Amino acid sequence: MPYEPPEQLNIADHFLAARVREGAGGRVAIRTDTGNFTYEEVLALANRFANTLVAAGIQPEQRVLIALPDGPEYVRALFGTLAAGAVVVMANPALPADDFRHLLVYTRARAVVTHRDTADVIQSVARESRTAPAVQVVGDPAFDAALASAPTTFDMFPTHRDDPAIWLFSGGTTGKPKAVVQTHRSFAYTTDCYAKGVIGYRADDITMSVPKLYFGYATGSNLLFPFAAGASSVLFPEPPTAEILFEMIRRHRPTVLINVPTMIHKMLAHPEAKQQDLSSLRVCTSAGEALPAELHRKWMETFGVELLDGLGTAEMWHIFISNRPGHARPGTLGQVVPGFEVEVRDEQGLPLPPGETGWLWVRGGARAIGYWQQMEKNESAFRGEWYVSGDLISMDADGYVTYSGRGDELLKVAGKWLAPAEVEGCLLTHPAVAECAVVGRADGHGLVKPIAYVVAREPRDDLGPELQAYVRERLDAYKHPREVFFVDALPRTHLGKVDRGKLGRAEVTAR
Repeated sequence: MPYEPPEQLNIADHFLAARVREGAGGRVAIRTDTGNFTYEEVLALANRFANTLVAAGIQPEQRVLIALPDGPEYVRALFGTLAAGAVVVMANPALPADDFRHLLVYTRARAVVTHRDTADVIQSVARESRTAPAVQVVGDPAFDAALASAPTTFDMFPTHRDDPAIWLFSGGTTGKPKAVVQTHRSFAYTTDCYAKGVIGYRADDITMSVPKLYFGYATGSNLLFPFAAGASSVLFPEPPTAEILFEMIRRHRPTVLINVPTMIHKMLAHPEAKQQDLSSLRVCTSAGEALPAELHRKWMETFGVELLDGLGTAEMWHIFISNRPGHARPGTLGQVVPGFEVEVRDEQGLPLPPGETGWLWVRGGARAIGYWQQMEKNESAFRGEWYVSGDLISMDADGYVTYSGRGDELLKVAGKWLAPAEVEGCLLTHPAVAECAVVGRADGHGLVKPIAYVVAREPRDDLGPELQAYVRERLDAYKHPREVFFVDALPRTHLGKVDRGKLGRAEVTAR
């Protein structure tokens, strides 16, 4: 039977305080380059933060925007906000002022927690906000002193399992992100189904993540999941590079690496990749973008660490289709996580037979309340128990799911459907390509053609035609990019995904 969370549920208690009650308070919960923190210490930090929030007048159900780098301060703010019964809104601390301005208007956050390195931008924007949120700055002497003097005990607010807990932002790559209102129930449910039931997090695990904690994929895999098992999480504030990851792996010897295809490619392309010792890892997960089968093959050949691709969404919080340890099929997303149900349906919502490509419908105990202020999109995406994701998939007779792409990203070229990820996967196998993205653009006759944007390792004049020929040799001719533009970097969304909207509108300057 699927896991049924208790009616009274606060995930600050479920993931943190419960470990202390169970006698695991002395275990290491967080590992950093400057020191470790036990579960007892993290709970005390969270309780201090909750007391400080309440003293500042924050009430249950009010929203608190957290814009912090990864570290114990982030964990303290997240669990402290939840303990007070307030709702966490997670944001990338590196967002520009205009994006923070939009967030404050959109979320009506009553408090913002940020770091002194980003405080000037946020304080300036907050002064313009009609909600006049209190801005708490980590590193500000007054705020730090208030935290230090706050009690280390707190009477946790008795939230209902269906109360809002965290606002996540959908990882859309073609427009403004939507706030997904997720409940306490969802986080407990998926932890039981996926983290415990599929990956098998255990107390001796040490986790490390490429995505940062404001991304729901990492919130689960590198914080909530290890905390549920009494394990420990490695946190570091720096934007990850292959060099930083290899050094962190040497230093902390993680057992679970939470990864994304872009970084998998960068790690494999590192000139000293074959000399790296990844023997501490028992598993590496991949999500967020499509993982080409060739990239999977190269990973296994180079590092020999099991790589598990999967698919999840903010709307169903976290991964509900995943490859299993010992049963991974490269090029697929794996099978449906027990506790969830996935169907492939046609345009009329009717189920399709095995092997047919159609729309992904999913249901399970982690469905969001809905999108904030997006009624039309709610009506389209949430249909009773089901969430209709906008992703196109197929499922074979064994239940293995193959990803075809986002419906709003597929291109109709020469009367045939083209998934950009297929062309990108091919380009990434060329040794001169560091990163790439493929989008559609209308030619002079109004016909859509694939266009490639490439970050090259060593740009040269003849590389564009070479890449076009490279794709033609490996894929159907209509799939090759009609033009190749070279750029210094690909534009990214707030979650670090390629911003295809900007590329499609030619808002990026080529070299």
